[in-house]
Amino acid sequence: MRRLILIFGVLLLAACASPPAESVIHLSDLQPLPASASGDIVPLRVAVAAVISPRGTAESYQPLLDYLSAKLNRPVELVQRRTYAEINDLVQKEYVDVAFVCTSAYVAGARDFGMQLLFAPQVNGETVYYSFLIVPAGSPAQSMADLRGKVFAFTDPMSNTGRLYPTFLVHEFGETPQTFFARTFFTYSHDDAIRAVVEGVADGAAVDSLVYEYAVKRDPSIAERVRVIHRSPPFGIPPVVVGPNIRPQLRVELRDLLLGMAGDPDGRILLATLGIDRFVEIDDRAYDSVRELEAEVGLLP
Repeated sequence: MRRLILIFGVLLLAACASPPAESVIHLSDLQPLPASASGDIVPLRVAVAAVISPRGTAESYQPLLDYLSAKLNRPVELVQRRTYAEINDLVQKEYVDVAFVCTSAYVAGARDFGMQLLFAPQVNGETVYYSFLIVPAGSPAQSMADLRGKVFAFTDPMSNTGRLYPTFLVHEFGETPQTFFARTFFTYSHDDAIRAVVEGVADGAAVDSLVYEYAVKRDPSIAERVRVIHRSPPFGIPPVVVGPNIRPQLRVELRDLLLGMAGDPDGRILLATLGIDRFVEIDDRAYDSVRELEAEVGLLP
């Protein structure tokens, strides 16, 4: 009975098939099948917040992306957006696998959709950074109070050092940026905020201390054209993050790879180029001071 069913199935398939165009098949004419799309290697997508301008970001991070690609044996793509909020959106919607974000962006992402800390860079033995209030070298200003009625450059609407902290300083006078300054504008990167002060477009700005120090190292003339008139208390350094639904295997791979860079000769060279000692694990409580600022100032639009 089983044999009859098998024969019937073969006959049925033969009956349903179209008659061949030729009765002879020439093996020399056969072409290889195209590669299956399912066999393509999916790239690791890395988002980087625009702490520095897009061009500067690409130049700074490309060696790290090349290192990741070589170690993971898969393509790595850099994904950039204009604002921190857009980077958070990419993480939330799982359009990227890992992201380098601003401190306030992490605080917002952890609160809004469960963004997770992966690790953080250690710089000069610390995992903190500061907000530097800067003015042109020739400015008579000595504090935020002296910038009343002036033009001020914010970096990003979600920036801790570039918007939240200077807004807090203004709030201490019982005012808002709208009432305190003559005009404000966003540069959407810290190096562009520094440039705005250097070129006299803004009377003052608040910037990431790490970006400022890196900029001065690359161009010492900046220190001759800009003065730092105020330094904030320390904040938890901008971290490396992932979305709440990251595959556990990928999380472990990224963790082992980047935490192990300091023990790899090529990794140490790359870290030195980036101005980073090493990547380290960091506790969420490192960002509580930013949460306290938000509570004091209120969530900024």
